[in-house]
Amino acid sequence: MSRPDTPAATPGGEGRFDGYDVLAQSPFWDPVTAEVVLDRTRRVPALAFFSSAEADVARALLDLMLANHAEPRVPVVEMVDRRLFEGETDGWRYEDMPEDGEAWRRSLRFLDEDARRAFQAGFAHCTLDQQGRIVQGVQDSEEWHGLPGKHVWSLWTRYGCAAFYAHPWAWNEIGFGGPAYPRGYKVLHPGWREPFEVAERDAEDPVPWSERVEQAERAHEVRLGPRR
Repeated sequence: MSRPDTPAATPGGEGRFDGYDVLAQSPFWDPVTAEVVLDRTRRVPALAFFSSAEADVARALLDLMLANHAEPRVPVVEMVDRRLFEGETDGWRYEDMPEDGEAWRRSLRFLDEDARRAFQAGFAHCTLDQQGRIVQGVQDSEEWHGLPGKHVWSLWTRYGCAAFYAHPWAWNEIGFGGPAYPRGYKVLHPGWREPFEVAERDAEDPVPWSERVEQAERAHEVRLGPRR
């Protein structure tokens, strides 16, 4: 996997904060924190938990979920792999799910089986549309190969999002200022920016607040019935 030398890299090269570089703030972080964060841009851990075949399926799955297809790509699979190898779980699991490592292995195998059954190709070799249809089926299912679909989806999203947004390239994409210690933040007024922050290129809300409220109310009624 190639890794651009430019510190202001963003996943896919498409950030909304033009020229923003969170790593420029690293001199203001404590040395231990700075080393941990900078190491994420310098070193991609070798696979230690997933087999090569499992990693191919996991990469296709997580790249699909995170739109992480174009370079520079956050090494999400390698970061998830390292967590599982070292047993760094969330500290809990659903009682109707296996432990996380086993759940990952089973779910990746089931994805591949579904892909071969539906499209005569392994999941990693299906088109993005085909992969999306398979994954959507998991998310919508009550039970999937003996596992609750919503809990499998939770497993994938928890690990995938935690890895992606632990990487400073993703921080550049969302304009995050990085660790606050010991520098801290001084601007507390909504809409104001710290001196090192950059204005968002297009700050228009893609889903207006009123529409989000209506969506939440409809979802509430579906679950609990109409309000009286």
